[in-house]
Amino acid sequence: MFVTLLKFAENRSAARDFMAAHNEWIAAGFSDGVFLSVGSLQEGGGAVIAHGESRDAHDARIAADPFVEHGVVSAETYEIDPKRTVPALEFTKVA
Repeated sequence: MFVTLLKFAENRSAARDFMAAHNEWIAAGFSDGVFLSVGSLQEGGGAVIAHGESRDAHDARIAADPFVEHGVVSAETYEIDPKRTVPALEFTKVA
């Protein structure tokens, strides 16, 4: 499972220009069954919780975010190996 923080970067003022494409990218992540949750960071930027693909595939997906491509945000990903979860997230545990 991955948690990716998308923190505003130098080109943050261009966020409006790429918002539609960024939202399409988010929709594709959910449609592909990879994104579990996406939301805003209170400090600015966003976060993605994802599961079900390799680290290389996840990194490529994040790099394809129009916000990342155009320097609106920088991405920092953490890989988590869940050991305890609520029942609804049991599927995220690696056997």
